[in-house]
Amino acid sequence: MAVVRRIAIVSDTHMPRGGRRLPRDCVDRLAAADLIVHAGDLCTLSVLRELEALGPVVAVHGNVDDAHVRRLLPTEAMLPLPDGPEVVVVHDGGPSRGRLPRLRARFPNARAVIFGHSHLPLHDRADDGFQIFNPGSPTERRRAPAHTMGMANVADGRIEFELIEVGFDT
Repeated sequence: MAVVRRIAIVSDTHMPRGGRRLPRDCVDRLAAADLIVHAGDLCTLSVLRELEALGPVVAVHGNVDDAHVRRLLPTEAMLPLPDGPEVVVVHDGGPSRGRLPRLRARFPNARAVIFGHSHLPLHDRADDGFQIFNPGSPTERRRAPAHTMGMANVADGRIEFELIEVGFDT
């Protein structure tokens, strides 16, 4: 795998459902990234295959993924960042109260944890630099104010997250 410097992050796409598809802005960012991360609730293998057509993918299964996806994908994954920080991907980060210290304790060697499940975008950082990041959802915002995804830059052994609002194509 090539050096990963730019990561596109999505979660909770819940596809296919009716005519739902990823917004064009989201697809463009996924295709331009060195690595695509999906933090669960793809729903079907066709979504994983669609992402893999755009570039290398690291994905975990979520609670609504079908049996094929659950068999193929792990419940947690480590990003392949040989020169970067240890970054873990899970679907459910647990209840919001105490989430940062709980994930810090669960993954003591990680510098960051990417998760989904709530559809609510979040970026939180501990005093020691440990980070948690939820990209929200580009397709099903629920209570979030907008459809979102994440981007991350990896450099000098660090990872910096950015939340991106994506237009929703109708």
